Amino acid sequence: MIIHEMKIALFIPCYIDQFYPQVGIATYQLLKKMGCEVHFPQNQTCCGQPMANSGYEHFSTKCTQSFVDVFADFEYIVSPSGSCVLHLKHSTNKQNIFELTEFLTDILKIENLEARFPHRVGFHQSCHGQRGLGLAQMSELNAPHFSKPEQLLNQVKDLELINLNRADECCGFGGTFCVSEEAISVKMGKDRITDHQANGVEYITGTDTSCLMHLEGILKRQNSSLKVIHIAEILNK
Repeated sequence: MIIHEMKIALFIPCYIDQFYPQVGIATYQLLKKMGCEVHFPQNQTCCGQPMANSGYEHFSTKCTQSFVDVFADFEYIVSPSGSCVLHLKHSTNKQNIFELTEFLTDILKIENLEARFPHRVGFHQSCHGQRGLGLAQMSELNAPHFSKPEQLLNQVKDLELINLNRADECCGFGGTFCVSEEAISVKMGKDRITDHQANGVEYITGTDTSCLMHLEGILKRQNSSLKVIHIAEILNK
């Protein structure tokens, strides 16, 4: 399915590179299916988000400058991570950086995916994506509902997207929060998992592997059959 010919750079965050490389591969393959010219700069590094979020933003300036230099010549920069994209938008002031689902809906305007995933799926809306990037409406606002990730998931054949009781509640990961406030973080994660389990989902998906990694760790400790999968992996099926 050829959509557009665009020169795109793929930015892969550290934890995807080290722990979930299949998410980066799925993102690359998906963008290629859309007809994009996809490049992966080999000298890309950490975006600096962990330092900045921990109060050491002055230590992240070299990461920011490296990012600007490495990705200077690309029309669009796409990443399967809302938290990293939000950090980069703020630290670089570059407006051509997009989270994957944001890019697919707003720039490529995808309306007819060929993917098929015959499972009951619950969508975890990460805070950075929703409240920072505006990927979805916040439930506390008296405003029409929208969700760019759900818009894409609803195009996947045979996928049953399950309504949750508290759809935009934080999972408790929060970067270094899960280290400094471990007990609270785990309890918040368990609450999110309980919501999915109560609604009979088979898979939890989301746009941020960091949140999914947090939930997956809790699920493994519970010996649960519930699985997590990044949205890029579903859309690339």
